[in-house]
Amino acid sequence: MRKFIVPLAFIAALVMLNVIAQQVYTRIDFTKEKRFTLTAQSKSVLKGLDKEIIITVFLDGDLPAAFKRLRSATKDLLADYKAYSGASFKVVFVDPIAGLSAGDQDTVINNLYQLGIEPTTLNIKNDAGFAQKTIFPMAIVEGDGKQLPVKLLQNMDAMGNYEENINNSIQNLEYVFTSAIQKVLSGQHPRIGITEGNGELPDLQLHDAIKGLSGSYEVGRVDLNVIDKQGLDKLKMLMIVKPQKEFTEAEKYKINYFVMNGGRVVWCIDQVGAELDSMGRTGEQLAFNRKLNLDDMLFMYGTRINYNLIADANCAEIPLSTGGGQQGQIQMAPWVYYPLLIPDTTHNLVKNIDGVLGQFVSTVDTIGVKGLSKQVILKSSAFNKVHAAPKLLTLQMVAEQPDPKAYASVPASAGVLVEGVFPSVFLNRPLPQGISENYGAPAQSKPNKMIVIGDGDVFKNQVSNRDGSAFLLGFDRYTGRTYGNKALLLNIADYLCNDHNLIALRNKEVRIRLLDRARLRTEKLQWQLINVGAPILLLILFAIFQHYYRKHKYAR
Repeated sequence: MRKFIVPLAFIAALVMLNVIAQQVYTRIDFTKEKRFTLTAQSKSVLKGLDKEIIITVFLDGDLPAAFKRLRSATKDLLADYKAYSGASFKVVFVDPIAGLSAGDQDTVINNLYQLGIEPTTLNIKNDAGFAQKTIFPMAIVEGDGKQLPVKLLQNMDAMGNYEENINNSIQNLEYVFTSAIQKVLSGQHPRIGITEGNGELPDLQLHDAIKGLSGSYEVGRVDLNVIDKQGLDKLKMLMIVKPQKEFTEAEKYKINYFVMNGGRVVWCIDQVGAELDSMGRTGEQLAFNRKLNLDDMLFMYGTRINYNLIADANCAEIPLSTGGGQQGQIQMAPWVYYPLLIPDTTHNLVKNIDGVLGQFVSTVDTIGVKGLSKQVILKSSAFNKVHAAPKLLTLQMVAEQPDPKAYASVPASAGVLVEGVFPSVFLNRPLPQGISENYGAPAQSKPNKMIVIGDGDVFKNQVSNRDGSAFLLGFDRYTGRTYGNKALLLNIADYLCNDHNLIALRNKEVRIRLLDRARLRTEKLQWQLINVGAPILLLILFAIFQHYYRKHKYAR
């Protein structure tokens, strides 16, 4: 019996361990950034599920290596979702066009497109050259009779390689699935209004901003002269992007009512009027102060956008024509009035986003107001000058190399987050002319948030001179570089519109530790010899040791 006690005990322990594992789900995550661990926000959403969720992932079949990694990451994540879900949770992976004829594939692609499932075409290298393959890096989340398409591959049109895009997409998977599940079950898509009527940016220059926000929100233009109390009550967030005409007291009254009622506002204001395009003919322009009639309102809300311009040695480049005539060439030159704004990564709102491209940016000060807390989220580098306006700007300035000693300074704040209870701007004041409804604005707001940025162009996309199409927000067509402007916009929308604090999911970081290609080229032979020769050498040394050990042992 003693012979069987230990094996039987071992088998019984395995059975008991499997029974416990069926009831209690856990895993040990040894990665530094905890890439395989769901955040508390996702767990809370999943445990609160009371209706069945079905997720169909269309990324399947024969895929390139990079997309296989994206598929594997999606499978692992959704397996965790299923384990933590408080209701039935089904996951299906399909290749929607596998085994179909060309005609049937077109029909399926068109049907999926109507559902919001967009394909992407890859050029895959093979022995014959290149072959095109259509894949669907998307999914559909279904629940409570509603469905929502989800993009697995982010920035499909961005300039960059697929490895970078897929790494960014893996980082964003938890956010897109958790937010999609939440929206499907709640059935709510918060409304975002972008003001017009005061010379704000047109739709074409806000095309990618509107498109990016439309994936999760209802976005439209709002004319403060026309919208009434009922219309304001339907909005969750109001964006005021580069107005150029003075606001009336009636318009300000409506904004104030919106803030008092808990509405969130994003101010993107150019206090100083300056445009690079206006300098093309004469090579110079007078940067002038704009009169927008917003200073008193912003002051009451705890901020002040100054009438100045930040010149920063850490700046973007602009194209300049050199040589003159038809033989002239385009060269890139640094332009200190296009500063690269640095996000303050201590706050989740701007954590893990790239530098933000600014254009003729003004500094933003904070004012001590009881009940309000302020935090700088965007700032210049430590090598900057602040010029008071009005100021004459000339393109000849690009020839002047910034003197590090002259530009040495403290970082200048360009964007501020304000949170708390805001005082009413119109307290104990008569109704302004043009207000006929009884808004009933209180003396102070509900707990609220707003963001003030001293740049009206921060969410403006570039437009092609050739066909008038809009480029991606944050993409510079001259340098081919993509800045963090779009990530900033999406983070702001999530932070201000989402009360479940899903912004932490968007900031999750997954590092892919790739080989150093430079060292790989220079040290390739060395590491090949180590990897091939070292095991053989160790085996020989072990054989010699074993030989002499046995000889010493049995010689006695």
